[in-house]
Amino acid sequence: MNIVLLSGGSGKRMWPLSNDIRSKQFIKLFKNDEGEYESMVQRVYRQIKTVDKDANITIATSKTQVSAIHNQLGENVSVCVEPTRRDTFPAIALAASYLHDELGIARDEAVVVCPVDPYVDNSYYEAVAKMGDIAAKGEKNITLMGVEPTYPSEKYGYIIPKSKDELSDVSEFKEKPDLETAKKYIADGALWNGGVFAFKLSYILDKAHSLIDFTDYRDLYNRYTECDKISFDYAVVEKETSIQVLRYAGGWKDVGTWNMMAEVMADEIKGKAITDETTTDTNVVNELDIPILVMGAKNMVIAASGDGILIADKEQSSYMKPYVEKISTDVRFAEKSWGSYSVMDAGEGYLNVKVVLNPGNRMSYHSHEFRDEVWTVLKGKGKTIIDGMEQVVNPGDVVTMAAGCKHTIIADTELTVLEAQLGDDITVSDKKKYVLDI
Repeated sequence: MNIVLLSGGSGKRMWPLSNDIRSKQFIKLFKNDEGEYESMVQRVYRQIKTVDKDANITIATSKTQVSAIHNQLGENVSVCVEPTRRDTFPAIALAASYLHDELGIARDEAVVVCPVDPYVDNSYYEAVAKMGDIAAKGEKNITLMGVEPTYPSEKYGYIIPKSKDELSDVSEFKEKPDLETAKKYIADGALWNGGVFAFKLSYILDKAHSLIDFTDYRDLYNRYTECDKISFDYAVVEKETSIQVLRYAGGWKDVGTWNMMAEVMADEIKGKAITDETTTDTNVVNELDIPILVMGAKNMVIAASGDGILIADKEQSSYMKPYVEKISTDVRFAEKSWGSYSVMDAGEGYLNVKVVLNPGNRMSYHSHEFRDEVWTVLKGKGKTIIDGMEQVVNPGDVVTMAAGCKHTIIADTELTVLEAQLGDDITVSDKKKYVLDI
Protein backbone atom coordinates (compact mmCIF):
# COMPACT_ATOMS: atom_id res chain seq x y z
CA MET A 1 0.00 0.00 0.00
CA ASN A 2 1.39 3.40 -1.05
CA ILE A 3 0.00 6.23 1.07
CA VAL A 4 0.59 9.99 0.91
CA LEU A 5 -0.38 11.81 4.11
CA LEU A 6 -1.15 15.51 3.62
CA SER A 7 0.23 17.36 6.63
CA GLY A 8 -0.51 21.06 6.31
CA GLY A 9 -2.35 23.66 8.29
CA SER A 10 -1.37 26.34 10.75
CA GLY A 11 -2.05 26.96 14.39
CA LYS A 12 -5.08 29.20 14.43
CA ARG A 13 -7.90 26.96 15.68
CA MET A 14 -6.01 25.17 18.48
CA TRP A 15 -4.04 28.10 19.77
CA PRO A 16 -2.09 28.46 22.05
CA LEU A 17 -0.79 24.87 21.85
CA SER A 18 -0.45 25.08 18.08
CA ASN A 19 1.32 27.75 16.08
CA ASP A 20 2.76 28.28 12.61
CA ILE A 21 5.41 25.61 13.30
CA ARG A 22 3.56 23.17 15.55
CA SER A 23 0.24 22.41 13.86
CA LYS A 24 -2.54 20.49 15.61
CA GLN A 25 -1.28 17.11 14.37
CA PHE A 26 1.87 17.41 16.51
CA ILE A 27 0.18 18.13 19.86
CA LYS A 28 0.41 15.09 22.15
CA LEU A 29 -3.10 14.70 23.58
CA PHE A 30 -3.77 11.02 22.78
CA LYS A 31 -2.33 7.83 24.26
CA ASN A 32 -0.98 4.69 22.63
CA ASP A 33 -1.48 1.12 23.84
CA GLU A 34 1.33 1.55 26.39
CA GLY A 35 -0.38 4.59 27.92
CA GLU A 36 2.20 7.04 26.54
CA TYR A 37 1.10 10.36 25.13
CA GLU A 38 1.21 10.58 21.35
CA SER A 39 0.26 13.14 18.71
CA MET A 40 -2.18 12.80 15.83
CA VAL A 41 0.59 12.16 13.31
CA GLN A 42 2.09 9.46 15.55
CA ARG A 43 -1.33 7.87 16.04
CA VAL A 44 -2.11 7.85 12.30
CA TYR A 45 1.33 6.47 11.38
CA ARG A 46 0.98 3.72 14.00
CA GLN A 47 -2.53 2.81 12.82
CA ILE A 48 -1.45 2.50 9.18
CA LYS A 49 1.47 0.26 10.13
CA THR A 50 -0.88 -1.86 12.29
CA VAL A 51 -3.17 -2.45 9.31
CA ASP A 52 -0.30 -2.92 6.84
CA LYS A 53 3.20 -3.20 8.32
CA ASP A 54 4.70 -2.97 4.82
CA ALA A 55 2.85 0.21 3.86
CA ASN A 56 4.98 2.83 2.09
CA ILE A 57 4.09 6.11 3.79
CA THR A 58 5.21 9.51 2.49
CA ILE A 59 4.26 12.71 4.30
CA ALA A 60 3.70 15.78 2.11
CA THR A 61 4.33 18.85 4.20
CA SER A 62 5.79 22.35 4.41
CA LYS A 63 9.36 23.21 5.40
CA THR A 64 8.29 24.39 8.84
CA GLN A 65 6.92 20.96 9.81
CA VAL A 66 9.82 18.75 8.71
CA SER A 67 11.72 18.95 11.99
CA ALA A 68 8.64 18.05 14.05
CA ILE A 69 7.88 15.09 11.76
CA HIS A 70 11.41 13.71 12.15
CA ASN A 71 11.29 14.37 15.89
CA GLN A 72 8.09 12.37 16.32
CA LEU A 73 8.48 9.66 13.65
CA GLY A 74 12.24 9.30 13.28
CA GLU A 75 14.79 10.25 10.67
CA ASN A 76 13.87 7.45 8.25
CA VAL A 77 10.30 8.56 7.53
CA SER A 78 9.75 9.58 3.90
CA VAL A 79 8.97 13.31 3.59
CA CYS A 80 8.09 15.31 0.46
CA VAL A 81 8.67 18.98 1.25
CA GLU A 82 6.71 21.80 -0.36
CA PRO A 83 8.97 24.84 -0.93
CA THR A 84 5.92 26.99 -0.21
CA ARG A 85 2.21 26.35 0.37
CA ARG A 86 0.20 26.01 -2.82
CA ASP A 87 -2.96 24.08 -1.72
CA THR A 88 -3.66 20.39 -2.25
CA PHE A 89 -3.40 19.94 -6.04
CA PRO A 90 0.20 21.15 -6.37
CA ALA A 91 1.06 19.29 -3.15
CA ILE A 92 -0.32 16.00 -4.51
CA ALA A 93 1.33 16.57 -7.89
CA LEU A 94 4.68 17.17 -6.18
CA ALA A 95 4.22 14.09 -3.97
CA ALA A 96 3.33 11.93 -6.98
CA SER A 97 6.46 13.08 -8.81
CA TYR A 98 8.49 12.43 -5.67
CA LEU A 99 7.14 8.88 -5.41
CA HIS A 100 7.96 8.13 -9.04
CA ASP A 101 11.21 10.02 -9.62
CA GLU A 102 12.83 9.82 -6.17
CA LEU A 103 11.42 6.63 -4.62
CA GLY A 104 11.04 4.62 -7.80
CA ILE A 105 7.33 3.78 -7.43
CA ALA A 106 6.07 2.40 -10.75
CA ARG A 107 3.46 4.30 -12.75
CA ASP A 108 0.99 1.39 -12.65
CA GLU A 109 0.97 1.19 -8.83
CA ALA A 110 -1.96 2.56 -6.82
CA VAL A 111 -1.58 5.48 -4.42
CA VAL A 112 -3.98 6.66 -1.73
CA VAL A 113 -3.87 10.28 -0.52
CA CYS A 114 -5.21 10.91 3.02
CA PRO A 115 -5.36 13.83 5.44
CA VAL A 116 -3.13 13.35 8.47
CA ASP A 117 -5.60 14.52 11.08
CA PRO A 118 -8.85 12.49 11.29
CA TYR A 119 -9.59 10.73 14.58
CA VAL A 120 -10.58 7.21 13.51
CA ASP A 121 -10.23 3.56 14.45
CA ASN A 122 -8.25 1.00 12.45
CA SER A 123 -11.26 0.17 10.26
CA TYR A 124 -10.68 3.51 8.50
CA TYR A 125 -7.25 2.40 7.30
CA GLU A 126 -8.63 -0.99 6.36
CA ALA A 127 -10.99 0.96 4.07
CA VAL A 128 -8.01 2.97 2.81
CA ALA A 129 -6.22 -0.27 1.94
CA LYS A 130 -9.37 -1.47 0.15
CA MET A 131 -9.43 1.78 -1.85
CA GLY A 132 -5.87 1.07 -2.95
CA ASP A 133 -6.86 -2.40 -4.13
CA ILE A 134 -9.84 -0.97 -6.01
CA ALA A 135 -7.71 1.73 -7.64
CA ALA A 136 -5.14 -0.87 -8.70
CA LYS A 137 -7.79 -2.59 -10.86
CA GLY A 138 -8.04 0.59 -12.92
CA GLU A 139 -11.79 0.39 -13.57
CA LYS A 140 -12.19 4.08 -12.66
CA ASN A 141 -9.69 6.91 -12.66
CA ILE A 142 -10.41 8.01 -9.09
CA THR A 143 -11.87 6.27 -6.05
CA LEU A 144 -13.04 8.47 -3.17
CA MET A 145 -13.94 7.71 0.43
CA GLY A 146 -17.44 8.82 1.41
CA VAL A 147 -18.06 8.96 5.15
CA GLU A 148 -21.59 8.07 6.21
CA PRO A 149 -22.89 11.18 8.03
CA THR A 150 -23.86 10.97 11.68
CA TYR A 151 -25.62 14.35 11.68
CA PRO A 152 -26.50 17.08 9.15
CA SER A 153 -23.27 19.08 9.10
CA GLU A 154 -22.80 22.48 7.50
CA LYS A 155 -18.99 22.14 7.70
CA TYR A 156 -18.38 19.41 5.11
CA GLY A 157 -18.83 19.00 1.39
CA TYR A 158 -21.06 16.14 0.24
CA ILE A 159 -20.69 13.39 -2.34
CA ILE A 160 -23.90 12.29 -4.06
CA PRO A 161 -23.54 8.62 -5.11
CA LYS A 162 -25.63 7.08 -7.87
CA SER A 163 -26.60 4.15 -5.63
CA LYS A 164 -26.50 3.10 -2.00
CA ASP A 165 -24.12 0.23 -2.72
CA GLU A 166 -20.82 0.06 -0.82
CA LEU A 167 -19.03 1.04 -4.04
CA SER A 168 -20.93 3.40 -6.32
CA ASP A 169 -20.34 5.75 -9.21
CA VAL A 170 -20.51 9.43 -8.25
CA SER A 171 -23.47 11.47 -9.44
CA GLU A 172 -22.30 14.91 -8.30
CA PHE A 173 -20.62 16.97 -5.58
CA LYS A 174 -22.23 19.53 -3.31
CA GLU A 175 -20.61 22.44 -1.51
CA LYS A 176 -21.05 22.98 2.23
CA PRO A 177 -24.84 23.36 2.61
CA ASP A 178 -27.08 25.03 5.13
CA LEU A 179 -28.69 22.84 7.78
CA GLU A 180 -31.95 22.07 5.96
CA THR A 181 -30.17 21.26 2.72
CA ALA A 182 -27.78 18.96 4.60
CA LYS A 183 -30.76 17.07 6.01
CA LYS A 184 -32.11 16.58 2.50
CA TYR A 185 -28.75 15.37 1.20
CA ILE A 186 -28.51 12.79 3.98
CA ALA A 187 -32.07 11.57 3.39
CA ASP A 188 -31.07 10.96 -0.23
CA GLY A 189 -28.00 8.90 0.77
CA ALA A 190 -25.31 11.56 0.47
CA LEU A 191 -21.89 11.08 2.06
CA TRP A 192 -19.40 13.43 3.65
CA ASN A 193 -16.35 14.04 1.48
CA GLY A 194 -13.55 12.66 3.64
CA GLY A 195 -10.75 14.08 1.49
CA VAL A 196 -9.32 10.63 0.65
CA PHE A 197 -8.38 9.91 -2.99
CA ALA A 198 -7.08 6.71 -4.62
CA PHE A 199 -5.73 6.39 -8.17
CA LYS A 200 -2.98 4.84 -10.20
CA LEU A 201 0.19 6.89 -10.04
CA SER A 202 0.15 7.23 -13.84
CA TYR A 203 -3.22 8.99 -13.70
CA ILE A 204 -2.13 11.78 -11.39
CA LEU A 205 1.26 12.17 -13.09
CA ASP A 206 -0.42 12.60 -16.48
CA LYS A 207 -2.95 15.00 -14.96
CA ALA A 208 -0.19 17.02 -13.32
CA HIS A 209 1.76 17.30 -16.58
CA SER A 210 -1.38 18.43 -18.41
CA LEU A 211 -1.98 21.25 -15.93
CA ILE A 212 1.56 22.20 -14.86
CA ASP A 213 4.58 22.77 -17.13
CA PHE A 214 7.41 20.66 -15.65
CA THR A 215 9.67 17.76 -16.60
CA ASP A 216 10.28 15.81 -13.39
CA TYR A 217 10.20 16.08 -9.58
CA ARG A 218 13.24 18.31 -9.24
CA ASP A 219 12.02 20.64 -11.97
CA LEU A 220 8.59 20.89 -10.33
CA TYR A 221 10.22 21.54 -6.95
CA ASN A 222 12.32 24.38 -8.38
CA ARG A 223 9.30 25.92 -10.13
CA TYR A 224 6.79 25.27 -7.37
CA THR A 225 6.19 28.92 -6.58
CA GLU A 226 4.80 29.34 -10.11
CA CYS A 227 1.97 26.84 -9.42
CA ASP A 228 -1.53 28.21 -8.96
CA LYS A 229 -3.07 27.79 -5.53
CA ILE A 230 -5.90 25.34 -6.19
CA SER A 231 -7.39 22.38 -4.36
CA PHE A 232 -7.30 18.84 -5.72
CA ASP A 233 -11.11 18.78 -5.57
CA TYR A 234 -11.48 21.81 -7.86
CA ALA A 235 -8.58 21.01 -10.20
CA VAL A 236 -9.26 17.30 -10.67
CA VAL A 237 -12.03 15.53 -8.77
CA GLU A 238 -15.03 17.65 -9.70
CA LYS A 239 -14.07 17.57 -13.41
CA GLU A 240 -13.51 13.80 -13.54
CA THR A 241 -16.28 11.62 -15.02
CA SER A 242 -14.63 8.24 -14.34
CA ILE A 243 -15.01 8.39 -10.58
CA GLN A 244 -16.49 6.22 -7.82
CA VAL A 245 -16.96 6.38 -4.07
CA LEU A 246 -16.45 3.75 -1.36
CA ARG A 247 -18.75 4.08 1.65
CA TYR A 248 -17.11 4.16 5.08
CA ALA A 249 -19.47 3.58 7.99
CA GLY A 250 -16.96 3.53 10.86
CA GLY A 251 -16.12 6.20 13.39
CA TRP A 252 -14.70 9.44 11.98
CA LYS A 253 -14.09 12.78 13.66
CA ASP A 254 -12.53 15.93 12.30
CA VAL A 255 -10.63 17.30 15.31
CA GLY A 256 -9.82 20.71 13.89
CA THR A 257 -11.09 22.70 16.87
CA TRP A 258 -10.83 22.53 20.65
CA ASN A 259 -14.51 21.67 20.82
CA MET A 260 -13.96 18.47 18.81
CA MET A 261 -10.57 17.69 20.34
CA ALA A 262 -12.08 17.73 23.82
CA GLU A 263 -14.29 14.79 22.81
CA VAL A 264 -11.38 12.49 21.98
CA MET A 265 -8.29 13.61 23.96
CA ALA A 266 -7.04 10.96 26.38
CA ASP A 267 -7.39 12.92 29.63
CA GLU A 268 -9.58 15.81 30.72
CA ILE A 269 -6.55 17.31 32.45
CA LYS A 270 -2.98 17.28 31.15
CA GLY A 271 -0.28 19.13 33.02
CA LYS A 272 -0.37 20.95 36.35
CA ALA A 273 -4.05 21.68 37.04
CA ILE A 274 -6.65 21.17 39.75
CA THR A 275 -10.42 21.41 39.32
CA ASP A 276 -12.96 21.63 42.12
CA GLU A 277 -16.08 19.48 42.48
CA THR A 278 -18.31 22.11 40.85
CA THR A 279 -16.32 22.06 37.60
CA THR A 280 -17.97 19.90 34.92
CA ASP A 281 -17.29 18.96 31.29
CA THR A 282 -14.12 21.06 31.26
CA ASN A 283 -10.76 20.22 29.70
CA VAL A 284 -7.46 21.70 30.84
CA VAL A 285 -4.13 21.41 29.00
CA ASN A 286 -1.24 23.16 30.72
CA GLU A 287 2.26 23.21 29.22
CA LEU A 288 3.52 25.80 31.68
CA ASP A 289 5.47 24.88 34.79
CA ILE A 290 3.00 26.68 37.05
CA PRO A 291 -0.32 25.31 38.37
CA ILE A 292 -3.77 26.22 37.11
CA LEU A 293 -6.75 26.16 39.51
CA VAL A 294 -10.21 25.87 37.94
CA MET A 295 -13.39 26.41 39.99
CA GLY A 296 -17.02 26.36 38.89
CA ALA A 297 -16.23 26.07 35.18
CA LYS A 298 -18.79 24.34 32.96
CA ASN A 299 -18.29 23.21 29.36
CA MET A 300 -14.99 25.05 29.07
CA VAL A 301 -11.59 24.51 27.51
CA ILE A 302 -8.53 26.01 29.17
CA ALA A 303 -5.15 25.75 27.44
CA ALA A 304 -1.87 27.36 28.43
CA SER A 305 1.53 27.41 26.75
CA GLY A 306 4.43 29.79 26.25
CA ASP A 307 2.48 31.30 23.34
CA GLY A 308 -0.50 32.35 25.44
CA ILE A 309 -3.54 31.28 27.49
CA LEU A 310 -7.01 30.36 26.20
CA ILE A 311 -10.12 30.36 28.40
CA ALA A 312 -13.20 29.63 26.30
CA ASP A 313 -16.62 28.05 26.19
CA LYS A 314 -16.19 24.87 24.12
CA GLU A 315 -18.80 25.85 21.56
CA GLN A 316 -17.39 29.38 21.22
CA SER A 317 -13.83 28.06 20.82
CA SER A 318 -14.72 27.00 17.27
CA TYR A 319 -14.87 30.68 16.29
CA MET A 320 -11.49 31.78 17.69
CA LYS A 321 -9.49 32.06 14.43
CA PRO A 322 -10.09 35.79 13.67
CA TYR A 323 -9.19 36.70 17.24
CA VAL A 324 -6.01 34.62 17.23
CA GLU A 325 -4.97 36.34 13.99
CA LYS A 326 -4.95 39.62 15.92
CA ILE A 327 -2.36 38.21 18.35
CA SER A 328 1.09 38.97 17.00
CA THR A 329 3.83 37.04 18.76
CA ASP A 330 6.89 35.03 17.86
CA VAL A 331 6.71 31.25 18.20
CA ARG A 332 7.89 30.33 21.70
CA PHE A 333 7.97 26.55 21.38
CA ALA A 334 8.98 24.26 18.53
CA GLU A 335 10.01 20.66 18.05
CA LYS A 336 13.19 20.12 16.06
CA SER A 337 14.58 16.93 14.55
CA TRP A 338 17.09 16.85 17.44
CA GLY A 339 14.70 17.77 20.28
CA SER A 340 12.85 20.97 21.19
CA TYR A 341 13.30 24.55 22.28
CA SER A 342 11.22 26.85 24.49
CA VAL A 343 11.64 30.61 24.78
CA MET A 344 11.82 31.38 28.51
CA ASP A 345 12.42 35.12 28.53
CA ALA A 346 13.14 37.93 26.08
CA GLY A 347 14.06 41.57 26.32
CA GLU A 348 16.07 44.29 24.63
CA GLY A 349 19.35 42.74 23.57
CA TYR A 350 18.75 39.21 24.88
CA LEU A 351 16.72 36.02 24.47
CA ASN A 352 16.81 33.06 26.85
CA VAL A 353 15.90 29.65 25.44
CA LYS A 354 15.62 26.23 27.09
CA VAL A 355 16.97 23.59 24.71
CA VAL A 356 16.33 19.85 25.13
CA LEU A 357 18.33 17.48 22.91
CA ASN A 358 17.33 13.84 22.56
CA PRO A 359 20.03 11.21 23.23
CA GLY A 360 22.35 10.71 20.26
CA ASN A 361 21.20 13.90 18.51
CA ARG A 362 22.92 17.19 17.76
CA MET A 363 22.26 20.65 16.45
CA SER A 364 23.56 21.63 13.02
CA TYR A 365 27.10 23.01 12.94
CA HIS A 366 26.43 26.72 12.52
CA SER A 367 27.37 30.30 13.32
CA HIS A 368 25.63 33.63 13.89
CA GLU A 369 26.81 36.96 12.52
CA PHE A 370 25.03 39.36 14.85
CA ARG A 371 24.83 37.64 18.22
CA ASP A 372 26.90 35.92 20.90
CA GLU A 373 25.60 32.82 22.67
CA VAL A 374 26.19 31.26 26.07
CA TRP A 375 25.24 27.67 26.87
CA THR A 376 24.73 26.56 30.47
CA VAL A 377 24.32 22.79 30.81
CA LEU A 378 21.50 22.02 33.27
CA LYS A 379 21.07 18.26 32.86
CA GLY A 380 22.68 15.35 31.03
CA LYS A 381 25.99 14.69 29.32
CA GLY A 382 27.37 15.46 25.87
CA LYS A 383 30.02 17.42 24.05
CA THR A 384 30.40 20.69 22.20
CA ILE A 385 32.40 21.41 19.04
CA ILE A 386 33.53 25.03 18.87
CA ASP A 387 35.49 26.00 15.76
CA GLY A 388 36.55 22.37 15.39
CA MET A 389 37.59 21.87 19.04
CA GLU A 390 35.71 19.22 21.06
CA GLN A 391 34.86 19.57 24.75
CA VAL A 392 32.93 17.19 27.02
CA VAL A 393 30.15 18.95 28.95
CA ASN A 394 28.31 18.04 32.14
CA PRO A 395 25.74 19.80 34.39
CA GLY A 396 27.05 23.18 35.52
CA ASP A 397 29.41 23.70 32.58
CA VAL A 398 29.22 27.04 30.75
CA VAL A 399 30.30 27.46 27.11
CA THR A 400 30.58 30.84 25.35
CA MET A 401 30.42 31.39 21.56
CA ALA A 402 31.22 34.81 20.10
CA ALA A 403 29.52 36.02 16.92
CA GLY A 404 30.99 34.28 13.87
CA CYS A 405 32.08 31.26 15.88
CA LYS A 406 31.10 27.84 14.43
CA HIS A 407 29.45 25.64 17.05
CA THR A 408 27.26 22.65 17.82
CA ILE A 409 26.32 20.53 20.80
CA ILE A 410 25.88 16.75 20.80
CA ALA A 411 23.83 14.80 23.36
CA ASP A 412 25.07 11.50 24.79
CA THR A 413 22.09 11.37 27.15
CA GLU A 414 19.04 13.64 27.14
CA LEU A 415 20.64 17.04 27.43
CA THR A 416 18.99 20.19 28.80
CA VAL A 417 20.74 23.47 28.11
CA LEU A 418 19.90 27.10 28.87
CA GLU A 419 20.91 29.15 25.83
CA ALA A 420 21.37 32.89 26.26
CA GLN A 421 21.38 34.82 22.98
CA LEU A 422 22.97 38.27 23.28
CA GLY A 423 22.93 41.00 20.63
CA ASP A 424 21.09 43.96 19.15
CA ASP A 425 19.73 41.98 16.20
CA ILE A 426 18.46 38.55 17.29
CA THR A 427 16.58 36.85 14.45
CA VAL A 428 16.00 33.26 13.30
CA SER A 429 17.44 34.19 9.89
CA ASP A 430 20.85 34.97 11.42
CA LYS A 431 22.23 31.46 10.97
CA LYS A 432 24.82 29.98 8.61
CA LYS A 433 25.22 26.19 8.46
CA TYR A 434 28.39 24.22 7.77
CA VAL A 435 29.26 20.59 7.03
CA LEU A 436 30.71 18.76 10.02
CA ASP A 437 32.44 15.39 9.68
CA ILE A 438 32.18 13.47 12.94
